[in-house]
Amino acid sequence: MEIVNLKVLLNPVSDLDGVGVKTAEALSQLKIKTIYDLLFYFPRRYDSLETFPLNELKDGQKVLLKGKIVTDVVVSRYGYHNTRLNFKMQIDHDIIMVNFFNQPWLKKQLQKGNDIAIYGKYVLASQTLSAYKIVLKEEGFEPVYSLNSHIKQKKLVSFISQAIEKYLPQLPEVIPQYLRDKYKLLDVKSMIIQMHQPKDLQQVKVAQRTAIFLEFFVFQLQLSQLLYANDQKNNGIAKKYDSSAINELKESINFQLSDDQIQAINEILADLASAKRMNRLLQGDVGSGKTIVAVFAIFACITAGYQVALMVPTEILAQQHMNKIVAILEPLGVRCALLTSSTKLNEKKEIYRELKDGIINLVIGTHAIIQDPVIFKKLGLVIIDEQHRFGVDQRKQLLNKGKMVDILAMSATPIPRTLALSVYGENSVSEIHQMPLGRKKVISYWITSDSLRKLLTLMNEQLEQGFQIYVVAPLIAESDKLHLKNAETLYKKMALYFGSDKVALLHGKMGSSQKSDIMDAFIHGSIKILITTSVIEVGVDVANANMMIIFNADHFGLSQLHQLRGRIGRGSTQSYCIFVSDPKTDNAKKRLKIISTCDDGFALAREDLKLRGEGDIFGQAQSGIPQFKLGDIINNYNIFTTAQKESKILVHQNPELVGEEYDFLKLLMEYDD
Repeated sequence: MEIVNLKVLLNPVSDLDGVGVKTAEALSQLKIKTIYDLLFYFPRRYDSLETFPLNELKDGQKVLLKGKIVTDVVVSRYGYHNTRLNFKMQIDHDIIMVNFFNQPWLKKQLQKGNDIAIYGKYVLASQTLSAYKIVLKEEGFEPVYSLNSHIKQKKLVSFISQAIEKYLPQLPEVIPQYLRDKYKLLDVKSMIIQMHQPKDLQQVKVAQRTAIFLEFFVFQLQLSQLLYANDQKNNGIAKKYDSSAINELKESINFQLSDDQIQAINEILADLASAKRMNRLLQGDVGSGKTIVAVFAIFACITAGYQVALMVPTEILAQQHMNKIVAILEPLGVRCALLTSSTKLNEKKEIYRELKDGIINLVIGTHAIIQDPVIFKKLGLVIIDEQHRFGVDQRKQLLNKGKMVDILAMSATPIPRTLALSVYGENSVSEIHQMPLGRKKVISYWITSDSLRKLLTLMNEQLEQGFQIYVVAPLIAESDKLHLKNAETLYKKMALYFGSDKVALLHGKMGSSQKSDIMDAFIHGSIKILITTSVIEVGVDVANANMMIIFNADHFGLSQLHQLRGRIGRGSTQSYCIFVSDPKTDNAKKRLKIISTCDDGFALAREDLKLRGEGDIFGQAQSGIPQFKLGDIINNYNIFTTAQKESKILVHQNPELVGEEYDFLKLLMEYDD
C-alpha cells in the first residue's frame, strides 16, 4: 500500500462536490475537516422507522405515522425564542394533533391535503405526536447525526455517501488481521458502511463494537508507546535530594499536613530517590491539598540539582499556582517563572534564556511550556495538573525536553483506582481523602427557581458580613436552542440589583489579560459578586468567597458540580453552595439530591459511575476520564481493557509498529491525538 493512498484520506472535505468555503466552514464546526473525519463521523442514534396502529401505541413510544394533513398549518410563538408548528393529521378514521417545536421553516413543506409520513414521540393522553422530522423514505432504519444550523441531515448524508463511493475503496485496513480474527471484528470498509448505511439494528451493533474497539485501540497504542519508552528508560535517575532542606520546608509552612498528604509526599520522595523512573498519579478531592504535596516534590527535585515544569490547562490556574508556590518556595531560594500564551514577548525571551542557563528552577505554565523555544538545562520532574485535559502527544512533548524525566500527574476529580490505572496506565496511584484541618463542611442545598427572592436575601446577608459570592450559569450568552440561564443576562440583572460596582462578569471567551484583571479584582475584594461559567471550576482559590450559586445545576455532571463547589469553603468560616434548578427527569433529581447531601469526591465519583448512562456523560471535560467520540469507558469497559491488553502486547513485540500493515494505524494515531 503506497503512502499516497493513506494521505489522500486527509484531503480537505472541500474536495467533495458541493462543499464550498461556507459549507467547509460549517462542517469544520462539527470537527469535520478531512475525508477521514467525514467517514468516521458516526451517527449519534438510529431511528427505527416502523408504523403501528394507533390503538397499539404506548405512551412515549417513538414511531413513524403516515396520514393526511386535514387542517391549515399554524406556527405560533411562546417564550423568548420558541415556536410551535401544528396541524391535525388523519390516520384511517382517527384524527391526531401533530406538533413540531422550533422548526418553523417546515411550514413551506406542509400543506392541507398532503399525504405525509412523520417520525416522533406519541403522547397517549392527548393523542398528540411530538414530531421530530418528516420522513421521505419508506419504512426501515435511518441514522441520525449531530448537526448545526448550517448543515442539515440530508446534506450531510449526501456528503458521507459521496465520500464512501469515492474514497472508501482506497481505505487501507487499520485493525491487524490477527485481532479481527481473534475478536470477530469487521474490516474497516464493512464497519464504515454498516455504521452509515445499516440494513438493521444487528448490523449497527456489530459495526459499533468494531468502531469502539478501534477508537480505544488507537488511544491505548499511543499510551502504550509512551509507557514502553518510559520502561525502556526505566533506569531513571535517582535524585539525591536534601533531606534537611525538606525538613526546613516542612517547618516553614504554617499549617499541619494531613496523614494522607504525608503518605503521598513520602511515596513521591521514595520514587524520586529510586533509580526507577517515577510515573505516579496523585488523586485528591477538591481542596484536599494536592498543591502542597506537589510543592514537596518540586523542592526535593530542585535540591537534587534539577529543574521542574508544572503544566496546567488554564492561565487562571497557572497564575493561581504561581501565587501559592512562589510564596512558599521563593523564601527558600527557588527561582520561579510563569509562562503562558499571554506572557509578553520580551519576558518570554528572558524566560527561555534563563531556563536554558538553569537560572530558573521551576516554570509554571500552560501548553506554552511545550513550545520549541523552551529548552531546559536539566529537567528532572514534570507535573501535569488536570492531566486528562492534555493529549498523549502533549505529554510526550514535555517529557522529551529532558532525559529520563520523572512524571507526577494530578487530578482533582477522583475516579476509582482500578479505572485510573486502566485509563492512564500509571504505575502508581496516591490518594488524598482527608481534608485540611479546620475546614468546615460546605452547607449545600437545592432550591427551585421560584425561591429566587429568598436567594437574594441570603446573598445580601453574605455581602453585609463582608463575604464574596460566585454565581455560575451554564451558558455565556442567550441561546435559541438551550433555554437556560446565561451569564450575560444574570450579570445585567444582578448589577442592577446589587450595584454595578460590586458585580463583574467572567467567561472563557474573554481575553487572557481581561480575565486576569477580573480575577485579581475578585481576589483582592474589590469585586463582591462574580458572575461566571464553569471556567472557574479548577484551581481558583479565594478564601473570602463564602457562597456559590449554580443556576440550572441539573445541566452539570456530579463531578463538575463538586468541582465548582470546591471553589468555596477555603477559609475557616461557614460556606454555602446553592443549586438552583427545576429538573425534568428522575435522574436529574437524583443527581441534585446526591450532590446536596454528599461532599466526598470519591463517593461522588462512584455515584457518577452508577448513574451514568447513554446521553448522560458525567462531568464533561471534568470527569477525569478522556472523552471519546463513540466509546464509553464505563459502558464499554470490557472492550476498553481488551484494547489496552492488546496494545501493550503489540507495542512490546513491535515498539515502532514497523510494517506496511501498520501504516494507516500510525497515521490515525498521529491524527487523532
